[in-house]
This record gives sequence, C-alpha cells and structure tokens, in this order.
Amino acid sequence: MATVIPFKGIRPARHLVHLVASRSADNYSQKDLNEKIAGNPFTFLHVIHPDMNDGKRTKPGSIERLKKTKAVYLDFHKQGIFVQDIQPCYYIYRQQKQGNVFTGLIGCSSIDDYLNGIIKIHEQTIHEREEKLMRYLEVCDFNAEPVLFSYPNDEEIDQLTTQITEREPEYDFSTTDRVRHTLWIVKQEAEVKKVYERFKTIKAVYIADGHHRSASSALLAKARKKNNPAHTGNEPYNFYMGVFFPESQLMICDYNRVVSDLNGLSEKEFIEKISRNFSVEEKGETIYQPQQKHNFSMYLGGKWYSLTAGKSAVHDEEPVASLDAAILSEHILAPILGIYDLRVDKRIAFVSGIKGMDELKKMVDKGQGKAAFGIYPVQMEQLKQIADTGNVMPPKTTWIEPKMRSGLVIYSLEA
Repeated sequence: MATVIPFKGIRPARHLVHLVASRSADNYSQKDLNEKIAGNPFTFLHVIHPDMNDGKRTKPGSIERLKKTKAVYLDFHKQGIFVQDIQPCYYIYRQQKQGNVFTGLIGCSSIDDYLNGIIKIHEQTIHEREEKLMRYLEVCDFNAEPVLFSYPNDEEIDQLTTQITEREPEYDFSTTDRVRHTLWIVKQEAEVKKVYERFKTIKAVYIADGHHRSASSALLAKARKKNNPAHTGNEPYNFYMGVFFPESQLMICDYNRVVSDLNGLSEKEFIEKISRNFSVEEKGETIYQPQQKHNFSMYLGGKWYSLTAGKSAVHDEEPVASLDAAILSEHILAPILGIYDLRVDKRIAFVSGIKGMDELKKMVDKGQGKAAFGIYPVQMEQLKQIADTGNVMPPKTTWIEPKMRSGLVIYSLEA
C-alpha cells in the first residue's frame, strides 16, 4: 500500500510567489533566460542558473556549480523569499490551462515504495543521468519540482479535495504563459491523517513524469543509509516530493514525430513502401488528426494522409508492441527510414501534442523536416498495463500534462 507523508514545505512568501516559481529551465531559450534573470531578482531561475548572477562560469553539473546553486538557495531563505511551514502539511495544487483543470495533492513518497514496486514505472532510465541528478541532491539537499504521479480515483480523497478547495487558497496567481496556479495548505490534524490513511489503501501509484528524479532519489537514499549507522527509516532522504493526481485529472497527449529526410526515397516510393503494412488514404490540405488507436496522420509534400495499420503490423496481445509509437518505429522509422535509435538519431525530432497538428505542418513547410507523423495518444490503461507487467515504453511515447513549476513547494533533504 502507498505511503505518502506530509512534510514541512519550503515555499515562496505569498506576495512573491508569482515572481519566484518558474518553468523548467529547459523550456526557456537562452535569450528568454537572460531576460527573465536580468528582469526578476526573485525568480527561482537564479537558483538553477547561479552563474548568471556573478558572471563566473562553472561546468554544468560540477560540484562547484552545485555549491553555487545551494548558496543562492540559502540566500533566498535569508532574504525571506522562502519561508517554511512549521508543521508537516500536504498541499493541494490546481492548474488551469487552455480550458483544462488539473487538481492534485503534493506530499512525499517513500523510497521503499519505489524499491518494492508499489511505485510503478514505465520508462527506462539512463544511469549517467541518475548519477548526475544524485550529485545534485547530495550537494543541494532539496527537491524543487515534484515527481508527477497518478493513482486510481478515490472517492474519499476526491471529497476531501473538493472540501478543502472551497476555502481561501494560500496562493492564487497567473503566469505569463496564461496558466493559473492555485495552492491550498492541508494542515488540520484530522485532514492530514485522513489523506495519509486513504493513500495507505491504494495498492499502487504510477510515475507519469519523473523517472530519473525517482531513480536518483533512490540512489541517494541507498548511499546515505549506508553511511548512517543510526539509520531509522524516518530520515528525510527516505522520501522524495511528488504531486499525486487521480487518473481522471491527468491528460496524456500525443507525442509526434518529424523526420528530416526520406532516406533517399522519392515521395511516391516512400508511400508505396508504407502501403505494404498500412492502409494509406490521402486527406488533402486539411489537417488530419488520428481518430483512434493504430491510426496515424502523415504530412508529406503539402498533403495530409491517414495511415491505418494493417493486421500484420498490430500485436494487441503485447503491451509494448501494441503501442502506436512502437508500430511506427517497427514498420516505418526503422525499416524504411533507417532510424533505429530514437535517443540519438539526429534525423528525427519530437513535437508534443500540446502544440497541435498545425505545428507539424509548420515545421515541414518551413523545411525543418521532410515528413511528419501524428500519433494517437496513449491511454491510461495502456500505461498501467506496461508498468504492471514490468515493461517500458519506447522513448518519447507520452507527453503528460500538467507540467509543474520549480520552486513552488520545496522539500528539504536536510535533517
């Protein structure tokens, strides 16, 4: 059964929260990053990119860089930019974006749950990245962005969430990307107890986004446990921060592909080869969205096509092989285009479905790709089936919303 504990969150002072919480640093161009940091002394980006404060360059991921990150973080505390709750709390977070509303609960998940399989994974991690993130945790001693978890809908948690979100929130602000963020603190003893006990009835939770952060937290816990002869299991390193959304509150979007060339084939030859395993139907210039599982859209030569996988390409009895991303790779990307490793091949780019099918058209029309493929979104039951059977998805199979901001609530790993 799942262990999700409350914690003494470190978070921005109420009057500064809209200035502090930032998108993931990867979401900013260098120009935008420079402008954000230069124009906002409170943004969490100062913590993530400490070199931009003093102009002294350090190597990304180096101990020197991480120590600077920790120093800026501590300085934010000293300035009163961050405050810490005096008692363990849960936090209810709501994000409203493009007409969608996501409501989840922030708490700390157990490393033991991760190691024992109560926390289910669906993505393969890269050891070098795990080690890099562990060094960050070792030096900086905090989680600034929660891992995104999903759990089966629970009526009692839903009722409690509804009850609490009818109160005055601690934070309610909108950001320049037109996203509204609202946060409530759950600190009443009876409510804290109820949340803990309800999660104890849930058999499994699923990582939606944050596999490397989870793996690195487990590495840190293993190392600190080994070096702590007085280990009890209650130390902060035995837990890591997560935001838990009921299945109905998550949105799994399509994750689409753009390829740079046709591997020496003409458009006609390419379509002929695809036709061996797919039913190909020309749709003209009107944007075509995949209509169901095993149906794809393709944009090529200024036209849209519907591609429907034939029986020879579909293996619904196999959790991974039945994924549309796997079918596309197995029957088009690898054998026809020669794209075998999605992680390293420079001839393929990935576009989140949140940008829409028109982004695929735009990229091809601008010459940023030769052809684009739209994929029907993975369903939650498919994700769970893969996780439950111990399998992993191909790279870039899912784009999951919502995306969390860094520095909104922080979990300290220091005792």
